[in-house]
Amino acid sequence: MRILRPTYLSRLIAHKHNRLIKIITGIRRCGKSFLLFDFFRKHLHDEGVDDNHIIGISLDDRKYKELRNPDTCYEYVSSRLKDNRMHYVLLDEVQLMDEFEDVLNGFLHFDNADVYVTGSNARFLSTDIITEFRGRGDEIRIHPLSFAEFYEFRKGDWQDAWNEYSTFGGLPFVLQLASHEEKLRYLQNLFRQTYLRDIIDRNKIRNDSELDELVDLVASSIGSLTNPQKLTNTFQSRKNVRVSAPTVKQYLDYLRDAFLIEKALRYDIKGKKYINTPAKYYFEDIGLRNARLNFRQQEETHIMENIVFNELRNRGFAVDIGIVELREKQLGKYVTKRTEIDFIANKGSQRYYIQSAFAIPTEEKQAQEKRPLLGVADSFKKIIIVKENIMLRRDEYGITTMGLKEFLLNPDSLNL
Repeated sequence: MRILRPTYLSRLIAHKHNRLIKIITGIRRCGKSFLLFDFFRKHLHDEGVDDNHIIGISLDDRKYKELRNPDTCYEYVSSRLKDNRMHYVLLDEVQLMDEFEDVLNGFLHFDNADVYVTGSNARFLSTDIITEFRGRGDEIRIHPLSFAEFYEFRKGDWQDAWNEYSTFGGLPFVLQLASHEEKLRYLQNLFRQTYLRDIIDRNKIRNDSELDELVDLVASSIGSLTNPQKLTNTFQSRKNVRVSAPTVKQYLDYLRDAFLIEKALRYDIKGKKYINTPAKYYFEDIGLRNARLNFRQQEETHIMENIVFNELRNRGFAVDIGIVELREKQLGKYVTKRTEIDFIANKGSQRYYIQSAFAIPTEEKQAQEKRPLLGVADSFKKIIIVKENIMLRRDEYGITTMGLKEFLLNPDSLNL
């Protein structure tokens, strides 16, 4: 099965020969290796590059176990650079190599080597690694299939496709599985035997039951404000387990480093400053979240919110939670109230204020969703996304309301 991902391939092609290390990051099983070793290799062949000038090493393959040694890998690649023509070095799961930073920096000294690597944890993007690369690392972040990519392959009825995607998510291999039971089993095994096992082994976690419980707590509260102390209190009240707030924070960082979850901070729009705690967490793939909970908590409102968040991240936006302070008159007195905008999406000079509303069946609900948007004084676009497949409309205040289908399937939907 080949699911074309032209957006990511075009990014790789655009970054060729830029004298930087192309670092392809993302959650395991989201398609990084296929992008690099299938689509990109085919592009190189189409451009006339022969196999002698493509050096591909999959470090998670036992065949290349010896090359996990940094000196052995460096010598192997160096020995393959036979002439002055450009060689393309493709390294998969490079975090499995000790001292990979030194090895990659060493490759940069070769004028005839263009280097591409994949990795499945955020250590690539840490301050230490950026320092090691001295500004010569170039990240290309890959996500699971967007709904548009999923729908392009699956086709068929929109509602059926949405039901499937919002239940089983967008990991490419899921599309190959026929039954719901196979999909459930695959996602649950992947979560437990790959993602969590990676985290436990990499970070030498002794009490993995605490991590297990934390994953369940975060999965059951996507889109809700929380922080390590609140989660610590929940451990105590629900599980009668004592886990310190610093330990909870460390576990959350591990989950983020593995790209399983993403953190969205609150941003005070009028005060122009971040409010560090509490924050919200969203799952990188909604199918993994649902499978983790054995499909017990299928609140479509929160699931839709998570998918809207992921779509914005897929489109390259940085995403925050907006906080707007409004002064309103109550019982003859003016009081200040904090209201929330689900998402502030920023990319360069672009900014959008977005509400994920699911449904607005009454005028009261409509007013509730618009209220924080009306409290923002700037001229950036304000959008409400509803589940219903409606015709796009814009009110007298410039607030746009669009259907979820339009938002997900039209790559330029935010500019309509």
